[in-house]
Amino acid sequence: MDRIPAATVTGAHGAIDLAAIGAPLVVYFYPKDDTSGCTREAQDFTAAAPAFAEAGVRVIGISKDSPASHMKFTAKHALAIDLASDEDGSACEAFGVWGEKKLYGKTYMGIERATFLFAADGMLVREWRKVRVPGHVDAVLDAARAL
Repeated sequence: MDRIPAATVTGAHGAIDLAAIGAPLVVYFYPKDDTSGCTREAQDFTAAAPAFAEAGVRVIGISKDSPASHMKFTAKHALAIDLASDEDGSACEAFGVWGEKKLYGKTYMGIERATFLFAADGMLVREWRKVRVPGHVDAVLDAARAL
């Protein structure tokens, strides 16, 4: 992938065409609202939201949870980033983050924690796969500031 895929997700205020944003963009995929790692990642992006805004970079977190779940998650943890729903999995497929995972010896299909940084022209600048949450947002912010 060298450009942002044509994918539409559902945000708090309706459909978001990711390819049409026309500004530097961080898209991060996470498995599930209100789980420990996903909460920490969302809180870290929220803490860094002013710095991303200062750099002119929009941040959107995407999971397959419903918009109602995102609203509850956002309210519970006072999140200050956009969360979007990909209930049909089309964005997950387009970004290549839907796949087989293993947990406690069981195999299942799920979202790989991954982050993508795109320039204003939609070109992929950097991607992080199989993300470990601690320190991740700082690395993304450093790359975003370098745009």
